[in-house]
Amino acid sequence: MPEKIVGNFSVKHLSILDETGRVDTTLEPKLSTSQLKKMFENMLLMREFDQRSLNMQRQGRMGTYAPALGQEAVNIGTAAALEPTDWAVPSFREHGVMLSRGIKPSTFFLFFMGSEEGNRYPRKLHTLPFAVPCASQILHAVGIGMAAKIKKDKVAIAVYFGDGATSEGDFHEGMNFAGVYQTPTVFICQNNEWAISTPRKDQTKSATLAQKALAYGFEGMQVDGNDILGVYQSCKTALEKARSGQGPQLLEYLTYRLGIHTTADDPTRYRDEKECEAWKKRDPIDRFEKYLVAKKVIQPGERQELVKQISEYLKKESEKAEAICQNLTPDEMFTYMYENFPEILKPQREEALAQNNNSPVIKGVSHG
Repeated sequence: MPEKIVGNFSVKHLSILDETGRVDTTLEPKLSTSQLKKMFENMLLMREFDQRSLNMQRQGRMGTYAPALGQEAVNIGTAAALEPTDWAVPSFREHGVMLSRGIKPSTFFLFFMGSEEGNRYPRKLHTLPFAVPCASQILHAVGIGMAAKIKKDKVAIAVYFGDGATSEGDFHEGMNFAGVYQTPTVFICQNNEWAISTPRKDQTKSATLAQKALAYGFEGMQVDGNDILGVYQSCKTALEKARSGQGPQLLEYLTYRLGIHTTADDPTRYRDEKECEAWKKRDPIDRFEKYLVAKKVIQPGERQELVKQISEYLKKESEKAEAICQNLTPDEMFTYMYENFPEILKPQREEALAQNNNSPVIKGVSHG
Protein backbone atom coordinates (compact mmCIF):
# COMPACT_ATOMS: atom_id res chain seq x y z
CA MET A 1 0.00 0.00 0.00
CA PRO A 2 1.25 3.54 -0.73
CA GLU A 3 2.31 5.73 2.15
CA LYS A 4 -0.23 8.25 3.36
CA ILE A 5 0.03 11.43 5.40
CA VAL A 6 -1.58 11.01 8.82
CA GLY A 7 -1.01 14.53 10.08
CA ASN A 8 0.28 17.98 9.20
CA PHE A 9 1.63 20.30 11.87
CA SER A 10 2.89 23.86 12.04
CA VAL A 11 4.21 26.27 14.66
CA LYS A 12 3.22 29.93 14.61
CA HIS A 13 5.51 32.80 15.63
CA LEU A 14 4.10 36.00 17.15
CA SER A 15 5.65 39.46 17.37
CA ILE A 16 3.71 42.71 17.86
CA LEU A 17 6.21 45.32 19.08
CA ASP A 18 9.52 45.68 17.25
CA GLU A 19 12.91 46.82 18.57
CA THR A 20 12.28 50.46 17.61
CA GLY A 21 9.00 50.63 19.53
CA ARG A 22 6.77 50.39 16.47
CA VAL A 23 3.64 48.29 16.86
CA ASP A 24 1.46 46.21 14.57
CA THR A 25 -1.86 47.93 15.28
CA THR A 26 -3.85 44.96 13.93
CA LEU A 27 -2.43 42.78 16.71
CA GLU A 28 -1.99 45.40 19.48
CA PRO A 29 -3.77 44.27 22.67
CA LYS A 30 -6.36 46.55 24.22
CA LEU A 31 -4.70 47.67 27.45
CA SER A 32 -5.61 50.75 29.47
CA THR A 33 -3.13 53.50 30.26
CA SER A 34 -3.00 52.38 33.89
CA GLN A 35 -2.35 48.75 32.87
CA LEU A 36 0.46 49.74 30.53
CA LYS A 37 2.09 51.97 33.13
CA LYS A 38 1.82 49.30 35.81
CA MET A 39 3.51 46.78 33.51
CA PHE A 40 6.34 49.24 32.87
CA GLU A 41 6.76 49.94 36.58
CA ASN A 42 6.88 46.21 37.31
CA MET A 43 9.57 45.71 34.66
CA LEU A 44 11.65 48.41 36.33
CA LEU A 45 10.97 46.91 39.77
CA MET A 46 12.18 43.53 38.55
CA ARG A 47 15.38 44.95 37.08
CA GLU A 48 16.17 47.07 40.12
CA PHE A 49 15.52 44.10 42.40
CA ASP A 50 18.02 42.16 40.31
CA GLN A 51 20.69 44.80 40.64
CA ARG A 52 20.23 45.29 44.37
CA SER A 53 20.28 41.53 44.94
CA LEU A 54 23.48 41.13 42.92
CA ASN A 55 25.13 43.93 44.89
CA MET A 56 24.07 42.45 48.20
CA GLN A 57 25.31 38.99 47.24
CA ARG A 58 28.71 40.39 46.25
CA GLN A 59 28.85 42.19 49.61
CA GLY A 60 28.21 38.93 51.48
CA ARG A 61 24.75 40.01 52.60
CA MET A 62 22.86 37.36 50.61
CA GLY A 63 23.31 33.83 49.32
CA THR A 64 23.43 32.58 45.73
CA TYR A 65 21.15 34.53 43.39
CA ALA A 66 19.86 33.93 39.83
CA PRO A 67 19.29 37.23 37.99
CA ALA A 68 16.92 37.62 35.05
CA LEU A 69 18.41 40.63 33.28
CA GLY A 70 16.88 40.83 29.80
CA GLN A 71 13.92 38.57 30.58
CA GLU A 72 11.61 41.18 32.09
CA ALA A 73 9.06 41.08 29.27
CA VAL A 74 8.29 37.38 29.77
CA ASN A 75 7.93 37.74 33.54
CA ILE A 76 5.79 40.85 33.55
CA GLY A 77 3.84 40.20 30.35
CA THR A 78 2.66 36.76 31.47
CA ALA A 79 1.94 37.97 35.01
CA ALA A 80 -0.27 40.75 33.61
CA ALA A 81 -2.29 38.12 31.73
CA LEU A 82 -2.95 36.00 34.82
CA GLU A 83 -6.17 36.36 36.83
CA PRO A 84 -5.86 36.49 40.65
CA THR A 85 -7.54 33.07 40.83
CA ASP A 86 -5.02 31.49 38.43
CA TRP A 87 -1.96 29.67 39.75
CA ALA A 88 1.65 30.65 39.09
CA VAL A 89 4.27 27.92 39.43
CA PRO A 90 7.78 29.40 39.07
CA SER A 91 11.24 27.97 38.67
CA PHE A 92 14.03 30.18 40.07
CA ARG A 93 14.06 33.17 37.69
CA GLU A 94 10.49 34.42 38.02
CA HIS A 95 10.71 37.01 40.78
CA GLY A 96 9.10 39.50 38.36
CA VAL A 97 6.01 37.29 38.11
CA MET A 98 5.85 36.94 41.86
CA LEU A 99 6.40 40.64 42.59
CA SER A 100 3.61 41.41 40.12
CA ARG A 101 1.28 39.08 42.02
CA GLY A 102 1.82 40.94 45.28
CA ILE A 103 4.66 39.14 47.04
CA LYS A 104 6.83 41.66 48.90
CA PRO A 105 10.50 42.16 47.97
CA SER A 106 11.39 41.67 51.65
CA THR A 107 10.07 38.10 51.38
CA PHE A 108 12.48 37.37 48.54
CA PHE A 109 15.36 39.00 50.38
CA LEU A 110 14.59 36.73 53.33
CA PHE A 111 14.70 33.69 51.04
CA PHE A 112 18.09 34.58 49.59
CA MET A 113 19.42 35.43 53.05
CA GLY A 114 18.63 31.89 54.19
CA SER A 115 15.39 32.29 56.09
CA GLU A 116 12.66 29.70 55.66
CA GLU A 117 10.18 32.56 56.10
CA GLY A 118 11.13 33.54 52.55
CA ASN A 119 9.03 30.59 51.37
CA ARG A 120 5.87 31.75 53.15
CA TYR A 121 3.45 33.41 50.71
CA PRO A 122 -0.16 34.45 51.35
CA ARG A 123 -2.36 31.56 50.17
CA LYS A 124 -4.74 33.93 48.38
CA LEU A 125 -1.97 34.78 45.88
CA HIS A 126 -2.05 31.25 44.41
CA THR A 127 1.71 31.30 43.86
CA LEU A 128 4.16 28.52 44.68
CA PRO A 129 7.66 29.24 46.05
CA PHE A 130 10.82 29.11 43.94
CA ALA A 131 11.73 25.67 42.57
CA VAL A 132 15.48 25.29 42.04
CA PRO A 133 15.58 21.66 40.76
CA CYS A 134 15.33 21.74 36.97
CA ALA A 135 11.79 20.95 35.71
CA SER A 136 10.43 19.39 38.94
CA GLN A 137 7.81 22.16 39.24
CA ILE A 138 6.24 21.13 35.91
CA LEU A 139 4.83 17.99 37.53
CA HIS A 140 3.45 20.05 40.41
CA ALA A 141 1.71 22.42 37.99
CA VAL A 142 0.09 19.58 36.04
CA GLY A 143 -1.04 18.06 39.33
CA ILE A 144 -2.68 21.34 40.34
CA GLY A 145 -4.35 21.42 36.93
CA MET A 146 -5.70 17.88 37.36
CA ALA A 147 -7.09 18.81 40.78
CA ALA A 148 -8.68 21.98 39.38
CA LYS A 149 -10.35 19.96 36.64
CA ILE A 150 -11.73 17.43 39.13
CA LYS A 151 -13.08 20.28 41.28
CA LYS A 152 -14.41 22.07 38.18
CA ASP A 153 -12.51 25.24 39.11
CA LYS A 154 -12.37 27.65 36.16
CA VAL A 155 -8.70 28.48 36.64
CA ALA A 156 -5.51 28.21 34.62
CA ILE A 157 -2.07 27.18 35.85
CA ALA A 158 1.01 28.90 34.43
CA VAL A 159 4.25 26.98 34.92
CA TYR A 160 7.62 28.55 34.16
CA PHE A 161 10.88 26.89 33.12
CA GLY A 162 13.93 27.46 30.95
CA ASP A 163 15.05 25.82 27.71
CA GLY A 164 17.27 23.45 29.70
CA ALA A 165 14.21 21.97 31.41
CA THR A 166 12.97 20.63 28.06
CA SER A 167 15.79 18.06 28.23
CA GLU A 168 14.50 16.68 31.54
CA GLY A 169 12.17 13.74 31.93
CA ASP A 170 9.86 15.73 34.21
CA PHE A 171 9.11 18.08 31.30
CA HIS A 172 8.02 15.25 28.99
CA GLU A 173 6.08 13.41 31.69
CA GLY A 174 4.26 16.60 32.64
CA MET A 175 3.46 17.43 29.02
CA ASN A 176 2.16 13.92 28.40
CA PHE A 177 -0.13 13.95 31.43
CA ALA A 178 -1.37 17.43 30.51
CA GLY A 179 -2.19 16.29 27.00
CA VAL A 180 -3.90 13.05 28.03
CA TYR A 181 -5.97 14.62 30.81
CA GLN A 182 -6.43 17.99 29.06
CA THR A 183 -5.38 19.95 32.13
CA PRO A 184 -5.70 23.77 32.19
CA THR A 185 -1.91 24.17 32.14
CA VAL A 186 -0.01 26.82 30.20
CA PHE A 187 3.64 25.80 29.84
CA ILE A 188 5.82 28.93 29.70
CA CYS A 189 9.31 28.23 28.39
CA GLN A 190 11.76 31.08 28.77
CA ASN A 191 14.17 30.13 26.00
CA ASN A 192 17.09 32.38 26.96
CA GLU A 193 19.51 30.48 24.67
CA TRP A 194 21.63 29.01 27.48
CA ALA A 195 21.06 26.22 30.01
CA ILE A 196 23.90 27.39 32.27
CA SER A 197 26.81 26.74 29.85
CA THR A 198 24.93 24.51 27.39
CA PRO A 199 23.69 26.40 24.31
CA ARG A 200 20.23 25.90 22.86
CA LYS A 201 21.68 24.19 19.75
CA ASP A 202 23.08 21.40 21.94
CA GLN A 203 19.75 20.85 23.75
CA THR A 204 17.77 19.51 20.82
CA LYS A 205 17.77 19.25 17.04
CA SER A 206 14.15 20.43 16.91
CA ALA A 207 13.72 23.63 14.90
CA THR A 208 11.72 25.09 17.80
CA LEU A 209 10.96 24.13 21.39
CA ALA A 210 7.30 25.00 20.82
CA GLN A 211 6.85 22.03 18.48
CA LYS A 212 7.47 19.60 21.33
CA ALA A 213 3.85 20.18 22.35
CA LEU A 214 2.67 18.55 19.12
CA ALA A 215 3.95 15.15 20.24
CA TYR A 216 1.65 15.36 23.26
CA GLY A 217 -1.47 16.40 21.39
CA PHE A 218 -1.74 20.13 21.94
CA GLU A 219 -0.64 23.44 20.47
CA GLY A 220 2.77 25.07 20.74
CA MET A 221 3.55 28.65 19.81
CA GLN A 222 6.79 30.62 19.54
CA VAL A 223 6.78 34.29 20.59
CA ASP A 224 9.27 37.15 20.63
CA GLY A 225 10.02 37.09 24.34
CA ASN A 226 11.40 40.64 24.40
CA ASP A 227 8.11 42.01 23.07
CA ILE A 228 5.90 42.48 26.12
CA LEU A 229 2.77 43.07 24.04
CA GLY A 230 3.27 39.80 22.16
CA VAL A 231 4.01 38.03 25.43
CA TYR A 232 0.87 39.41 27.07
CA GLN A 233 -1.44 38.66 24.16
CA SER A 234 -0.20 35.11 23.57
CA CYS A 235 -0.39 34.23 27.25
CA LYS A 236 -3.81 35.84 27.72
CA THR A 237 -5.21 33.79 24.84
CA ALA A 238 -3.66 30.55 26.12
CA LEU A 239 -4.94 31.16 29.66
CA GLU A 240 -8.45 31.88 28.42
CA LYS A 241 -8.45 28.62 26.45
CA ALA A 242 -7.22 26.72 29.50
CA ARG A 243 -9.91 28.16 31.75
CA SER A 244 -12.64 27.33 29.23
CA GLY A 245 -11.68 23.65 29.09
CA GLN A 246 -9.72 23.70 25.83
CA GLY A 247 -6.67 22.11 27.39
CA PRO A 248 -2.97 22.99 27.68
CA GLN A 249 -0.60 24.98 25.49
CA LEU A 250 3.16 25.42 25.28
CA LEU A 251 4.50 28.94 24.76
CA GLU A 252 8.15 29.28 23.79
CA TYR A 253 9.36 32.81 24.49
CA LEU A 254 12.56 33.70 22.64
CA THR A 255 14.65 35.90 24.93
CA TYR A 256 18.21 36.09 26.24
CA ARG A 257 19.99 35.95 29.58
CA LEU A 258 22.11 39.10 29.42
CA GLY A 259 23.83 38.43 32.72
CA ILE A 260 25.14 35.47 34.67
CA HIS A 261 23.21 32.23 35.23
CA THR A 262 23.71 32.65 38.97
CA THR A 263 26.23 34.44 41.17
CA ALA A 264 28.30 31.22 41.03
CA ASP A 265 28.65 31.52 37.23
CA ASP A 266 31.14 33.15 34.82
CA PRO A 267 29.56 33.32 31.33
CA THR A 268 32.76 34.68 29.75
CA ARG A 269 34.13 31.12 29.95
CA TYR A 270 31.56 29.68 27.55
CA ARG A 271 29.85 32.37 25.42
CA ASP A 272 30.93 35.12 23.06
CA GLU A 273 30.27 38.58 24.47
CA LYS A 274 29.47 39.79 20.93
CA GLU A 275 26.34 37.65 21.13
CA CYS A 276 25.39 39.35 24.37
CA GLU A 277 26.00 42.83 22.92
CA ALA A 278 23.70 42.05 19.98
CA TRP A 279 20.90 41.08 22.36
CA LYS A 280 21.34 44.23 24.43
CA LYS A 281 20.01 46.16 21.43
CA ARG A 282 16.78 44.19 21.84
CA ASP A 283 16.37 45.21 25.49
CA PRO A 284 12.69 44.64 26.41
CA ILE A 285 12.46 47.65 28.73
CA ASP A 286 13.98 50.07 26.22
CA ARG A 287 11.60 48.77 23.55
CA PHE A 288 8.53 49.15 25.75
CA GLU A 289 9.62 52.61 26.91
CA LYS A 290 9.75 53.87 23.31
CA TYR A 291 6.25 52.54 22.73
CA LEU A 292 4.86 54.15 25.91
CA VAL A 293 6.45 57.51 25.17
CA ALA A 294 4.97 57.45 21.65
CA LYS A 295 1.53 56.71 23.15
CA LYS A 296 2.05 59.46 25.76
CA VAL A 297 1.53 56.94 28.59
CA ILE A 298 4.79 58.19 30.12
CA GLN A 299 6.90 61.26 29.51
CA PRO A 300 10.50 61.25 28.23
CA GLY A 301 12.78 60.93 31.26
CA GLU A 302 10.02 59.59 33.54
CA ARG A 303 11.82 56.26 33.73
CA GLN A 304 14.67 57.78 35.76
CA GLU A 305 12.29 59.16 38.37
CA LEU A 306 10.48 55.82 38.64
CA VAL A 307 13.80 54.01 39.09
CA LYS A 308 14.75 56.41 41.89
CA GLN A 309 11.47 55.74 43.73
CA ILE A 310 11.79 51.99 43.25
CA SER A 311 15.38 52.00 44.48
CA GLU A 312 14.35 53.72 47.71
CA TYR A 313 11.54 51.23 48.21
CA LEU A 314 13.86 48.25 47.70
CA LYS A 315 16.42 49.72 50.09
CA LYS A 316 13.82 49.79 52.85
CA GLU A 317 12.64 46.27 52.00
CA SER A 318 16.17 44.86 52.10
CA GLU A 319 16.87 46.57 55.42
CA LYS A 320 13.64 45.11 56.80
CA ALA A 321 14.75 41.62 55.80
CA GLU A 322 18.24 42.08 57.23
CA ALA A 323 16.80 43.16 60.56
CA ILE A 324 14.78 39.95 60.73
CA CYS A 325 17.79 37.84 59.71
CA GLN A 326 19.85 39.15 62.61
CA ASN A 327 18.01 36.60 64.74
CA LEU A 328 18.28 33.60 62.42
CA THR A 329 19.26 30.32 64.07
CA PRO A 330 19.75 26.76 62.76
CA ASP A 331 16.41 25.92 64.38
CA GLU A 332 14.70 27.00 61.14
CA MET A 333 16.14 23.92 59.43
CA PHE A 334 14.02 21.77 61.74
CA THR A 335 10.95 23.94 62.36
CA TYR A 336 9.36 23.57 58.91
CA MET A 337 10.40 20.01 58.10
CA TYR A 338 7.85 17.92 60.00
CA GLU A 339 4.34 18.37 61.32
CA ASN A 340 5.20 16.06 64.23
CA PHE A 341 8.88 16.37 65.02
CA PRO A 342 10.52 12.90 65.30
CA GLU A 343 12.27 11.98 68.52
CA ILE A 344 15.34 10.71 66.63
CA LEU A 345 16.17 14.25 65.42
CA LYS A 346 15.79 16.03 68.74
CA PRO A 347 19.44 15.48 69.80
CA GLN A 348 20.63 16.92 66.45
CA ARG A 349 18.42 19.95 66.94
CA GLU A 350 19.70 20.54 70.46
CA GLU A 351 23.32 20.14 69.30
CA ALA A 352 22.83 22.64 66.45
CA LEU A 353 21.31 25.20 68.81
CA ALA A 354 24.09 24.70 71.35
CA GLN A 355 26.75 25.20 68.68
CA ASN A 356 24.97 28.31 67.46
CA ASN A 357 24.88 29.82 70.94
CA ASN A 358 28.61 29.19 71.35
CA SER A 359 29.56 30.36 67.85
CA PRO A 360 31.85 33.40 67.56
CA VAL A 361 30.23 34.19 64.20
CA ILE A 362 28.05 37.30 64.24
CA LYS A 363 24.38 36.42 63.90
CA GLY A 364 22.99 37.15 60.46
CA VAL A 365 23.27 35.74 56.97
CA SER A 366 26.13 33.40 57.94
CA HIS A 367 23.59 31.22 59.74
CA GLY A 368 21.18 31.03 56.76
